[in-house]
Amino acid sequence: MSIVNLALSRSAGDPDASPGTYDAYPEVALREPGLVEIDDVARWAEALTGVRRTTAAGLAQWRYHGRLVARQLDDTHLVIRADFDARDLMVRQFPETFSVPSRFTKHMMIVADLARADAGAVEDALEGAWRLQRSADLPP
Repeated sequence: MSIVNLALSRSAGDPDASPGTYDAYPEVALREPGLVEIDDVARWAEALTGVRRTTAAGLAQWRYHGRLVARQLDDTHLVIRADFDARDLMVRQFPETFSVPSRFTKHMMIVADLARADAGAVEDALEGAWRLQRSADLPP
């Protein structure tokens, strides 16, 4: 499990997440950033159980049982659901891939710049968003 997914799993109350602090785990190995296509995002998101693609105003969005996992902002930007702790961790570890524009500061979302993205980090963030949304189905 990557550090991004570990952080998301812990914050989503995943009982399988390992105990300890986030800093106790090795960082995800950084790969050369490159262009991530919306088709890549679609393939990763739609492989997650229960995630369905829809479109609104010509832009793609992926939802788990109606709850937002990610949505396309434009040709090269994607907003992904993330809790605040995971969001901060992703921005620190992958500053060229992720950012939090001021309009999202108070929301549990992060923006991925697909033109400069680390593909593995985006894929991990999508899985983390799915886990976060799926956690709403788990009993307390």
